[in-house]
Amino acid sequence: MSQNSVGTTSELKARLNSETAKIGWHDLQKHYAAGNVMAVSGNVDLIQVAVAFHQDDRGQVESWLANSTLFEVDDQQALDWHINNTEHWAVVIPPFVLVQEVKPKGV
Repeated sequence: MSQNSVGTTSELKARLNSETAKIGWHDLQKHYAAGNVMAVSGNVDLIQVAVAFHQDDRGQVESWLANSTLFEVDDQQALDWHINNTEHWAVVIPPFVLVQEVKPKGV
């Protein structure tokens, strides 16, 4: 978790949003193998989580970890995503890559 000289939270959100992209799991595997991938459940905004990481909001991050809103990807989940080359939204907050499954259209 790091802090840069980003003015306001809204500027930070805009910057992180512009740095977020869709990526298939196959392209994320090397980051998973290095232990750097954290997954975000679909019930919270990925950018909100990225902001908390960037601002080193330990209490919020720990809360999300405790209720599984934020979680480490286990081997079975990684295998399922590999088999399907599941597409994710991803944003990098060094050293982590935060990922969230892309919701199918209409969901």
